[in-house]
Amino acid sequence: MPNLRVDEEACTGCGACIETCPFGALTLEDEIVRIGESCNDCGACISSCPTEALILERPEPAAAMDISGYKDVWVVVEYGKKGISHVALELLGKGRQLADTLHCRLCALILGDGVSRLSEEAFAYGADVVYLVDNPALGKYRTDPYVEAAALLVRKYKPEIILLGATTTGRDFAGALATEIGTGLTADCTGLEIEPDGKNLIQTRPAFGGNIMAQILCRRYRPQMATVRPKVMELPERVDGRKGEIITEEVALNEEKFLTKVLEFVKEEGSTVNLADADVIVSGGRGLGDPKHFAIIEELAKTLGGAVGASRASVDAGWIPYPHQVGQTGKTVRPKLYIACGISGAIQHLAGMQTSDIIVAINKDPDAPIFKVATYGIVGDLFKIVPLLTEKFKERLGK
Repeated sequence: MPNLRVDEEACTGCGACIETCPFGALTLEDEIVRIGESCNDCGACISSCPTEALILERPEPAAAMDISGYKDVWVVVEYGKKGISHVALELLGKGRQLADTLHCRLCALILGDGVSRLSEEAFAYGADVVYLVDNPALGKYRTDPYVEAAALLVRKYKPEIILLGATTTGRDFAGALATEIGTGLTADCTGLEIEPDGKNLIQTRPAFGGNIMAQILCRRYRPQMATVRPKVMELPERVDGRKGEIITEEVALNEEKFLTKVLEFVKEEGSTVNLADADVIVSGGRGLGDPKHFAIIEELAKTLGGAVGASRASVDAGWIPYPHQVGQTGKTVRPKLYIACGISGAIQHLAGMQTSDIIVAINKDPDAPIFKVATYGIVGDLFKIVPLLTEKFKERLGK
């Protein structure tokens, strides 16, 4: 129910507030303003009332929790048949930096069945402690058992910060875990730093469709939780032989109470676009002018053994399927070489590719924002430059 109310004695039924309501929540009945359920307490109508008949009674904020006992940085380790996932290793590297700043331990949380082997790899990439839960119910990822096991450990050991990869699994797990333990969660962060003279985690992420960069803090609750997309953070150096402490927790998980079971995995048929692991990406934008011109992008990418990327504008225009989209609302990439063709450089696109090792920008507009992050910039007609690059690369590569 809305917290906005009307002082009926003061209301004159002038209707001034009705015009200012952006949600159409106010109506006039019997010369008195009535408030509908679509009111979201934005307060836009308050200043428009000449008789101050509208009163917004906001509830008292909940009391802040005692955060004094929370310490350490945790990374939730996602893994596959080949070991710890790339994004989890990246988070161990970033977590190491945060833990050093806070003068605390970096801990890896590993949940699964027969996954103790991953502890050595977690130590090699910076972990001081591994919290290990080995249980048959955790053999395949399911929300309920994973959240139950993780929540038990979080309540027992009270981590200051929890980091997860913004993968399909990580996003599902993070949201459910944050809800279960009653704390905040910032998704798709592109930057993580510790607040000067404090312990708060500054979580930076693009907002409003990538038009601004927002800094979010969770001052009143713990743990502070954030997800980070693959290839946003740098991969730390592996130190073989590095040792740490393994804490094995026995968690009783009742299979009968879980609502889901994994029956089988069905591999998707057809070609896939693996932008996240590509060393070379050639991307096209609205500057191509027509979807058929993606052919020259594809030719250059094929010559370099790379993948084809695209800006959000070209995907929204229907020129190329969504899996090719690079940016905050697409894939975050970190290739060795990124070639942007006809892409102006909107902030949401830059957020997804600006950590590439080498960026080559081709655009006819010398003031395009893409040039601010480019290693090399070429001002000119992409329809002349891209085919010429393809020709020269073929000559040098002997193709």
